[in-house]
Amino acid sequence: MKDIKKIITSLNLVYFDYDYEKNLFINDVDYTNENIKKEFFKITYILSKNNILFDVLENNTLIAINKRFSFFDKLFKRVQNKIDNYNNSKANIYLLNNQKKRWAKNIPLFKIDYLKKEIDLTKYDSLVFTSQNAATAVNNINKSWKEIPSYVIGKETAKKVKELGGNLKLIAQKSNNYDFTNELVSTLKNKKVLYIRGNKVTSNICSELIANNISCEEIILYENNYVEPLKKETLPKNSKIIFSSPSTVEYFFKTFNWDYSFKAISIGKTTLKYFPSNIKPILSEKTSLNACIKKAIML
Repeated sequence: MKDIKKIITSLNLVYFDYDYEKNLFINDVDYTNENIKKEFFKITYILSKNNILFDVLENNTLIAINKRFSFFDKLFKRVQNKIDNYNNSKANIYLLNNQKKRWAKNIPLFKIDYLKKEIDLTKYDSLVFTSQNAATAVNNINKSWKEIPSYVIGKETAKKVKELGGNLKLIAQKSNNYDFTNELVSTLKNKKVLYIRGNKVTSNICSELIANNISCEEIILYENNYVEPLKKETLPKNSKIIFSSPSTVEYFFKTFNWDYSFKAISIGKTTLKYFPSNIKPILSEKTSLNACIKKAIML
């Protein structure tokens, strides 16, 4: 078989992840749009071009490598999915934002306030995003950002750039800002970079780029502000709480007391560093909310 790792890397996937143990491409979102359809057809085209046997399951959400499934295999899979859906819906999994995700409940602890600023994008030929909110913010102000190559960290940010019609150039291979900056240094030589960010950041990407002789400016286009719940919820024993940023760690412990039975799931290594010393969070394998939910289900 062709080197599947090289093929997967060349695809630069946003919506599908590859499970090397099960030999499956898995769509990690629970909705569909034109970008997902395009990515599905890109995968199946490349597999066919390389003469790799595959089969498709579950309304194009699964692509199995080197397999053909019988009618009974597919029927069993559908039944198993219904059982899993029922069991997972009973789990006490919490997101600390208002994003609707299958099997997770929401406790919004912050709001995003977008700032209205004039911005001249003609001076730049590269944009850096570390948050999907940054992409939304610039899209609210100046649509011409879509013509400029975007360099992002995290699948959630990549999806937002794609869905807004942006020019996605690079998705960071690593899940923390330090490694992301190192990737940028090797990619953005001789570029004029604009780093679009919020009021709270965990590292100074622009300073690091400048230190490596890369022209970089930054602009704050949104604010992340704490919102105290109108009704303070009592979380049940054995709750699994997903922390998607350092600010969600801050806001959670500002609002709730920690119970020894709780499980904390951190979306990435940067967020991991912000937990109190008595909490031992579990790191998600991938920097996406769906991957965090999957990890929570397995606990």
